[in-house]
Amino acid sequence: MTTTAKNTATSDPQGHRRPARGAAPRAHRARHSPVVRHEVFQTSLMSALLDGIYDGDMTLAELLGHGNFGLGTFEALDGEMIILDSVPWQLRVDGSVTRASLDQLTPFATVTNFVPSISEEIKGPLTRAELSELVDHLGVSANYLYGLRITGDFEWITTRTVRRQKRPFPPMSQTTSDEPVVRQTQTSGVMAGFRTPLFEQGINVAGCHVHYVNNEHTHGGHVVDFVMNSGLIEVCLGTDLRVRLPLSEAFQDADLAPDDLDEQVRAAEHH
Repeated sequence: MTTTAKNTATSDPQGHRRPARGAAPRAHRARHSPVVRHEVFQTSLMSALLDGIYDGDMTLAELLGHGNFGLGTFEALDGEMIILDSVPWQLRVDGSVTRASLDQLTPFATVTNFVPSISEEIKGPLTRAELSELVDHLGVSANYLYGLRITGDFEWITTRTVRRQKRPFPPMSQTTSDEPVVRQTQTSGVMAGFRTPLFEQGINVAGCHVHYVNNEHTHGGHVVDFVMNSGLIEVCLGTDLRVRLPLSEAFQDADLAPDDLDEQVRAAEHH
């Protein structure tokens, strides 16, 4: 894999050039990276989804008032959500991709106004594991959130999509085990999502969590794995996390801190 950095923060406040990627240890790069406050907005919690809280309590119109970029799901887990340039797309288990209506509800979503501070060109194979390593290398600190927009050509990509659920809603562990994994080859499109710190596990999904839609808007879903041949990674630093909690009785009665929280998140999002 060959990468070419295009970091918009190329100098520190004193005007000194930042060292080239790999030319200095991480701590040195962090000291010379200007940090500007930027908000990430989230409705509800990942741990609430795990407990079966799938009732939407925010419209997409309201959600888009907090950001033009992000991901999430829809009421009753009716597919995966990806938001690009203020346009929400609904990715369903049958493989369909449709533009979501603004009156649809979401039980869980994360958005921000995407303003990339770092971009990196990819030339050569890049896997999902290597993406996580690259984002950690590019970031100022592992303790911040990062919005990720990855545009590229993929040798292959595997995705899955949640199924719409019926009441009474089961916990998420019972909804994801039989999700079909779909493999697309020689496809081009956009992955969007977030790299979340480990200490936020349960609030969101720790690590890199991204959704994909192809350029033709005919296929997409939650990304399981991929090999990208070439493309562009854009990174948006998020220093502030604003979380809006549901007011429902179901949320008030939910078990949001089970002993196996980490295992549940990993099983739901990384299988």
